[in-house]
Amino acid sequence: MNVDRLLVCTTVTEGALKRRDRLIERSLTTLAEMNVAVDFQCEKNNQEHRTAEIDTTRLIVRRGQSFHITLQSYTDEYIDDSTSALSAETGPKPSTTSGTKVLFVLNSFSANGWSGKVTYNTGTRLTLDISSSPNAKIGRYSLSLLTTKGGLISSCKLGEFILLFNPWCTGDEVFLDSEEQRKEYVLNEDGIVFMGSNRCIQSRSWYFGQFEEKVIDICLMLLDMNLKCLKCPGKDYVRRNDPVYISRVVTAMVNCHDDNGILEGRWDGPYTGGVLPWNWNGSVAILHRWHNRGCQKVQFGQCWVFAAVACTVLRCLGIPTRVVTNFNSAHDSNGNLTIDTLYDEYGRKHGRQSESIWNFHVWIESWMARNDLRSGYDGWQALDPTPQEKSEGIFCCGPAPVNAIKEGAVDMKYDVPFVFAEVNADQISWIVHRDGRKKKIHVETQHVGQNISTKSCSRDGRDDITHSYKYPEGSAKERAIVSEADLTNRLCSPPEKKLHVHVKTEKSINNGSDTQVLVTISNRSSTNMVCKLNFNALMKSYDGKLLRQITEKNLEQIAVQANEDETVALEVAYSHYGDYLEHHNLIKLTALAFDMVTKESAMAMKDLLVSNPDITVQIHGDPIVHKPLTAEICFTNPLRVPLNRCVFTVEGVNLIYGTEQFKVDEIKPKQTMTINVEIIPKKAGLRKLMVDFDCDRMKDVKGYKNLTVQCFNL
Repeated sequence: MNVDRLLVCTTVTEGALKRRDRLIERSLTTLAEMNVAVDFQCEKNNQEHRTAEIDTTRLIVRRGQSFHITLQSYTDEYIDDSTSALSAETGPKPSTTSGTKVLFVLNSFSANGWSGKVTYNTGTRLTLDISSSPNAKIGRYSLSLLTTKGGLISSCKLGEFILLFNPWCTGDEVFLDSEEQRKEYVLNEDGIVFMGSNRCIQSRSWYFGQFEEKVIDICLMLLDMNLKCLKCPGKDYVRRNDPVYISRVVTAMVNCHDDNGILEGRWDGPYTGGVLPWNWNGSVAILHRWHNRGCQKVQFGQCWVFAAVACTVLRCLGIPTRVVTNFNSAHDSNGNLTIDTLYDEYGRKHGRQSESIWNFHVWIESWMARNDLRSGYDGWQALDPTPQEKSEGIFCCGPAPVNAIKEGAVDMKYDVPFVFAEVNADQISWIVHRDGRKKKIHVETQHVGQNISTKSCSRDGRDDITHSYKYPEGSAKERAIVSEADLTNRLCSPPEKKLHVHVKTEKSINNGSDTQVLVTISNRSSTNMVCKLNFNALMKSYDGKLLRQITEKNLEQIAVQANEDETVALEVAYSHYGDYLEHHNLIKLTALAFDMVTKESAMAMKDLLVSNPDITVQIHGDPIVHKPLTAEICFTNPLRVPLNRCVFTVEGVNLIYGTEQFKVDEIKPKQTMTINVEIIPKKAGLRKLMVDFDCDRMKDVKGYKNLTVQCFNL
């Protein structure tokens, strides 16, 4: 019986398939016994599959795209391609019934989507063009040659290769029909993460490093360490063809709350025993640390760290992925599409509250088809590895179709209602009186979900993608969708108010400066008012927690004439906030007005960002591989007081080895500190030199410089 007849005649029943597999397994041979050498042509294949940046010493290919191998006989013995077939296996117990083992005859059509075509045959030298199915399982494979001789079928292992998703293949579920976007969302190792506040958006660089040494092995290990794989490897490997499944596994494994995942989150100090979340500048060190410690958690991460690491893993596996920042991001813990915030009669936060609005929250989007849903939900899918709420019993989120979020299709999986609330929840403010009574004083429908941002393709700019998550804020369409999605808590419009408050201040102030805040009380009634004004300034963390009150003003007897405004000027001075700045430098301003006659109250809030000074980086010399050049780093202390215990940390993959630190005891007020760093580029292409500065009065001051490194001097 030849191989072709064996493969065809045993496709009827599962039992027949198992008997066929056992027959082949009992007839194992080695390359040496066959007197055959194999050349996987790793460098050429990997270049064609856009994986050469990962490695050129082992075969790493993308599914649905052909690669070439050569078989060379040591003797004059003829390699008969007419009686040969190939076998590709993945997983701990591969089988044809599960699809983790595929058999395909050379030069024949294969129903399973794999094929092997002979492109060159001299009798002793055979070149094969092999193509996997566009829907094949990803991961490590073993490739074997099946031959018949004297009626005996032999299986000889040719070697191993790694198979990845393929955004260049039209038949792959992650196919992305834009070369510019494929270069950005799969191949680009450098990124930008947007932070700050809705009114003052800042950026920080991040090195994804998905092609760095060992990263692909760590990513595949991460898949093997997920709970579903540990419980039942066979069922897990069967689903590794599905980007929906893989992306969901990754969001669960990037945090460690349910498993041996990568990162432990912490949003409050102390950060003893770990790295401060804002000191990470890239994913590679985090992944290596997790791997080198035997898959023990890495401390510590916050939302942008979780998102960036997940982006690295998914890009490495071949799924187009980008980092997304949502400003004024709601954390709706009870699913009612409102964020209810309680204040006391002085405008201060009242008690402990489970819901909050983050100044910004970072997640990722991955591009894929959603064959598990009805049509209309392919494309970008929101995924969030930050552990906020459980999904199907574990801390993960998504993939939620972005189009489902926009259309309010909260019945779509996965976790669409939660992400919908993050960008669409309404903010309701309540006053809790001393006698325990609660009164709704303000409903804000346009605060949550602002300036949703991601890095531009091919440049370090910002693309606003808010329109992909929601219709124009306040439009009839947007309000109708929110109302339709809000099935359990139908929103009603608040009664028309006569008393209004507005807070006006700068979008941001420079660290070290004072600022003026204008609070305007508006009387929209036909009678005069006498108001009391309570003003507070509080230090705030980016996830919405109020940390410390720094300014309080209680003003009595403010007369506001009928249909008139009255403006009060207040100050927030550096002496108020300078000693209490956290690493995100946020101040929350609240103004609560109370009419002594009608007992009506009104409230307004504003966030103020304190901006750190810039770090400037200048490159002296031409960026050429192996040619030393100098980076000049300059920083000026803008404060009226000295900075102590100053540390500059410099890093740049393929520019310097590891990191370099420069410690300075003191930088005097208005003094400029200059540091020169020698760098030697090791690799051509776009490279990024990153600088971090910390001292006793400033944290997480960032700077970077892009370099385009040439192979030689043109």
